[in-house]
Amino acid sequence: MRTCSLRVCRFASGLLALLIVVAGAALAGPPLICHTLDIGSAKSLPWISHGWNLTGSESYDTSKLASDTLAILAADSTVIVHMETLRRATLYARKDSAAAKELLAKLTAGTKSVQSGAAPALYYFDVGYLAETYKQWLENSQNPAFGIDGYALVKEAIQLPGHDPQMEFAAALLTLSGPAPQHRDHVQRAMAGAKTDPLLAKNLSSHFIGERGETIAQTLTKPVATGETKP
Repeated sequence: MRTCSLRVCRFASGLLALLIVVAGAALAGPPLICHTLDIGSAKSLPWISHGWNLTGSESYDTSKLASDTLAILAADSTVIVHMETLRRATLYARKDSAAAKELLAKLTAGTKSVQSGAAPALYYFDVGYLAETYKQWLENSQNPAFGIDGYALVKEAIQLPGHDPQMEFAAALLTLSGPAPQHRDHVQRAMAGAKTDPLLAKNLSSHFIGERGETIAQTLTKPVATGETKP
C-alpha cells in the first residue's frame, strides 16, 4: 500500500522529486499528488479537505468521476486547473478502478476526435498528465495507464498550437528526476511565462506542505535528482 505522510510531503511531495535530508533521513513522495495547486475560485472536483489528501468522509459518487471531470476540463482551458482537477480525480480513482479506467478511456477518446473549438493541445496534455499522475498513486495492477509515456504526450502538447507556459510548469514537475536538459528547459520557459501569468507565478512562489522554507520555484531550479520518485 502506498502512503504519503505529512513528513514525506514536506520535502518531496510539494512538487519535489529531489532528495533532501530531513532529520538525517531521506524520504520521497509522489510530486504530482501531495501538493494542492492553487486554482483560485475556479471550479474543480469536490474538495473538503484542508490538506493534500481526501479526508475519508467524502460522499462523492465516483461513478460520476469521468463525466464530472470531463465537464470541468471542457469548461476551463486553464492548464493549472486541469492539473489540480486530474490530481483530485486520481485520488478518487484510487477507490474505484472502474472509474479510473473510464476516465482515462474518455480522455484518450478526445485525442482521436477533437471537438470543434477545443484546443487540441489540451487533449494530449490531459491524457499525458493523468497517465503520469496515475503512475504515482495507483498500483500497477490497478493502473489503466500502465505503460503509457505521459511525458511524451505532454511534450507533444507543448509543440502544438495553443500550449502555454503552464504546460512547461507541468513538464518541469514531470522531469524532476530527469532528464536534466529537458527539465532545465521546461523550468526556464515556465519562469519566463510567469512574468505575465499571475496564477502560474502564484503557484511557483507557493511553499510546500508543512514547510515555510523553499518555494516551488527554488526547488525546480535545483539540479535534478538521480533515481526515480517512489510514493
